[in-house]
Amino acid sequence: MGRKQAREGTMKLIYQMEINDDYSEEALSLFFENFSFDQSEKEYIVDAYTKIKNNIETIDNHIESTLEGWKINRLAKIDLAILRIALYEILYREDIPIEVSINEAIETAKKYSNEDSYKFINGVLGSIVRSLDKDKLWR
Repeated sequence: MGRKQAREGTMKLIYQMEINDDYSEEALSLFFENFSFDQSEKEYIVDAYTKIKNNIETIDNHIESTLEGWKINRLAKIDLAILRIALYEILYREDIPIEVSINEAIETAKKYSNEDSYKFINGVLGSIVRSLDKDKLWR
């Protein structure tokens, strides 16, 4: 399945880490012991995990800046994981078009979250992309 499988795996990993409040290398290793991925999927997951972990404050600030009257800790953990992955791609992966990142986030939300989450995720990501300095985007 490639990148779709890798995104879903990353979402499960980030969700698990958020629930357990454990973003350690040991948690990553344990995840790979329990789930099977091909080499390219593992590379995507490790890159996403590393960049999300190292830039979580920046990523979360982007998310929180669009939440009117809400704090990030009130978001469903699954939605938060999906948003973090989409922002990882938008901010740190020049090889993935923004539209693809948003579309994949919407599709993941439709599959794993409640029935209205995809609308929320689309709105948050759209607001963030519109607010970003276009010169800082690689596309």
